[in-house]
Amino acid sequence: MDPAPVATLLLRKLQRGLAAFVLLVSAAARIAAQAPSADARADQTFSRLSIEDLGKIDVTSASKHAEPVAEAAAAVTVITQDDIRRAGITTLPDALRLVTGVQVARTNGQTWAITARGFNSAAANKMVVLIDGRSVYTPLFSGVFWDQQDLVLEDIDRIEVIRGPAGALWGANAVNGAINIITKRATDTEGGMLRVDAGTAIGQVAVRYGGRAGLNGAYRVYGKLRDVAALDFATGPGAGDDLRSGQGGFRYDADLSSRTAVTFQGDIYRGVNGLSVQPDIDVAGGNGLGRITHTLGSGAQMQLQFYYDRTYRSVPQFTELRDTADIDFQYRFAAGRRQDVVAGAGFDISRSDVTPGTFFFDPAVRSAPLLNVFIEDDVTVAPNRFDVILGSKFEHNVYTGFEYQPTVRARWRPTSTQTVWTAVSRAVRMPTRFDTDLRFTGGTPAVLFRGDPGFKSETVIASEVGYRRTVSRSLSLDIATFVDTYDDLRTQEPTPPAGFPIVLANNMTATNAGIEVSADVQPRPFWQLHAGYTFLSERVRLDPGSRDSTLGVSEYNDPRHQLWLRSFMTLPGRTEVDAVLRSTGALPHPAVPAFTELTVRLGWHYGARLALAIVGDNLPHANHPEFQIQAPLETVQRNALAQLTWRF
Repeated sequence: MDPAPVATLLLRKLQRGLAAFVLLVSAAARIAAQAPSADARADQTFSRLSIEDLGKIDVTSASKHAEPVAEAAAAVTVITQDDIRRAGITTLPDALRLVTGVQVARTNGQTWAITARGFNSAAANKMVVLIDGRSVYTPLFSGVFWDQQDLVLEDIDRIEVIRGPAGALWGANAVNGAINIITKRATDTEGGMLRVDAGTAIGQVAVRYGGRAGLNGAYRVYGKLRDVAALDFATGPGAGDDLRSGQGGFRYDADLSSRTAVTFQGDIYRGVNGLSVQPDIDVAGGNGLGRITHTLGSGAQMQLQFYYDRTYRSVPQFTELRDTADIDFQYRFAAGRRQDVVAGAGFDISRSDVTPGTFFFDPAVRSAPLLNVFIEDDVTVAPNRFDVILGSKFEHNVYTGFEYQPTVRARWRPTSTQTVWTAVSRAVRMPTRFDTDLRFTGGTPAVLFRGDPGFKSETVIASEVGYRRTVSRSLSLDIATFVDTYDDLRTQEPTPPAGFPIVLANNMTATNAGIEVSADVQPRPFWQLHAGYTFLSERVRLDPGSRDSTLGVSEYNDPRHQLWLRSFMTLPGRTEVDAVLRSTGALPHPAVPAFTELTVRLGWHYGARLALAIVGDNLPHANHPEFQIQAPLETVQRNALAQLTWRF
């Protein structure tokens, strides 16, 4: 049975039945006083941490091993489970709106433009995105189909976001950063959980159950249905681009011994995305992942991970079936007393089979193997004071052959509460099928637009300096500055003398510079505040001889200024009052006005098992645009939402 119509019927009934929703709260409240489940206890952990303790949260994305976020030699932000809950988040892209330095803009009912440090577009292609170590960016265009990325939000442990090049560890396309979404172990999600969101712009239901399996194992299974409402055109009528999907999956974790642990997990999904005057978009897919970690007697650690991913996407322009298989090995060991080394190797192969629509690809089927090795050496120069980190990833791809992505980082800790870091890195965005194989005829016998088999990798040389300080248990500061120099960026070159076909080439350079500042404040034990600000300067230049009439503006559309303010307040009576304000500067091309939006959440806990929240999103404006990819302009509406979470 197709889950999309079922999701639509169920969730629209939920939206109309808010009265029944409230009755459900009243009925369930009678059991709320029971002892909390493991999942309930885990969800409450971060809300009890002080500002000082939050700086001690371990992150793995900056060095591929656990280290306190306050000591990472990179611009790293961690979004915790409590941040997601308190902000009234309903989708993964909305969770990324909480990250200072990340631009998130909704372009239509199912598409988001997401990046860091510039070059944002609906097909943003300079950020690697992973879920539990599985890459979810598509080699079709090096971006992410965000409508296909969905999770039970309560299962997320944290989201780690690196701003700045991360190619030395995460490989090609981590040019402007990496997003690593990490879910909880199954041992932390025992018992049942029901999550219901019923609102004017979204409705979704998620059910999850977990338990013990054997002496040292645990599992969870889940199912989720969602219906995201279409946006409106600025001229008034609805755009008809709603999103409907169903998804299910599992995870199993076991400790085979005190030194060996295994994880198996997988997901399957199906969705339908509406389009106002064209056939609907059909998406489907599934994935499976396995991972084994082992600690040797010497303390060295080994990890072997493998996954398989199949995606299907049918749009008016083309239909693609893609199969990806990946295997990755990592080894961490101490080399003497002052060197901490992480090294590894991996092999990835992705096969793309495209059926033509208004676009076609030549060849129609392409397999793209990718071989990589990496090494990173963290050298202690002065214990607990000064470290130098050297590393690089080396890859061989089917388009440009050998690529290297080195980094040199230094970390100085003048005191136990301060970290100064700096880095110089090189990263690449390797070509994709869009760059080399794309062909467009526009219904004519001739090709009017095409990729170029000789398309080169885009490159960046980035210089960064950062400073963190935990001033007290109630105040911390984080500052990062950067200058990024890009070369061989994509342009659209007309062919003389007639101007057709237009051919993709590498005839643009750019220099981006900016500053990212954030502060966390806890003026009272029951009140936490966060403030963030970013400034971005972009200077883009066409190479001599380029004839690109677009001047390259289709590659980037970014605000100069962004501001974030967040307030989480816990009051007596298990009541929460939360607010998130974000302000985004104007976009230059296509022009979109600056806007400031506010989300307010009121939450109540009935015992340890039942929680209710009322959320108002985009409150200052009935509707506003965030990004434009084509006319007519689409706008995001104000949203009223009721959320219920019941653990049983």
